[in-house]
Amino acid sequence: MTAQRVRVPALRCSWVTQCFLHWPYPPESVRRLLPHGLEPDEYAGAAWVGLTPFVMTDVRPHPLPAVPGLPRFAETNLRTYVRHSGGRRGLWFFSLDVTNPLLLGAQTVGAPYRLARLHVAQEGHRVKYAGRRRGADVSYHLVIRRGESPTQRTDLDVWLTSRWRAYTRRLGMLWEIPVEHEPWPLAGATVESLAENLRNAAGLPPCAARPLVHYSPGVRDVRLGFPRPAG
Repeated sequence: MTAQRVRVPALRCSWVTQCFLHWPYPPESVRRLLPHGLEPDEYAGAAWVGLTPFVMTDVRPHPLPAVPGLPRFAETNLRTYVRHSGGRRGLWFFSLDVTNPLLLGAQTVGAPYRLARLHVAQEGHRVKYAGRRRGADVSYHLVIRRGESPTQRTDLDVWLTSRWRAYTRRLGMLWEIPVEHEPWPLAGATVESLAENLRNAAGLPPCAARPLVHYSPGVRDVRLGFPRPAG
């Protein structure tokens, strides 16, 4: 899937220390949670759901440069992969948990941001992620052991991580937010421990499959475009 250009971004940032957990789901179990106009994008007959904790840094409005020393903050997304009725592929977020209240402004176009207490820590090759949503009994705790070097990306890896727009719904309309960044450098990883109820809180059924796991040191100079009607 070819990346699009975001010539005039609204926001620039970096996403680092990122983990990807992915589970295959029957398409119908995901379809019932999507708004009109979006369908599950399938790979090998399955819809896929991703849990992606990471750290956001270098955040600034365009065209300001990155400023050393600006605060870093954690974010955790629960997402799936969709196709618009017009054929364009993208992301649909079930939830966006974040520590920075400034991002709650994106709720105006339907982005499901919620304040949470989040924690990310590295100890050698072990990376620990944890979070608890404020005002709700929704939480997770994840420990992975990351691989030492990037791996050759498979077709499924590219399909899961090469997404160049997110969809939201607000005021009865679908909105599209374009994004541009370099391809994700991916390393293999193994799960040492995982406990979470984010998927249950989103309305997803239990999934017996073991997750597909990747770790990435991150991507720099992410360019997020202005929201626009999906059309």
